[in-house]
Amino acid sequence: MYIRIRNLREDADMTQTQIAKILNCSQRVYSNYERGELDIPTEILIKLANFHNVSIDYILERTDKKETNK
Repeated sequence: MYIRIRNLREDADMTQTQIAKILNCSQRVYSNYERGELDIPTEILIKLANFHNVSIDYILERTDKKETNK
């Protein structure tokens, strides 16, 4: 999951600081999410999925399909 959120961020050509600002957290906290040092709260997972327009299952590596079921 942690590699997925890093790859999504990099695919969007964004820095950790930019994503952290969108998520209303510090860059250090977001960096800890990407390194797997902190569990990602559900609220943050939802924000990440919505921002990147992918499913939470994709972020959690339960599927390789990025599409959401909207």
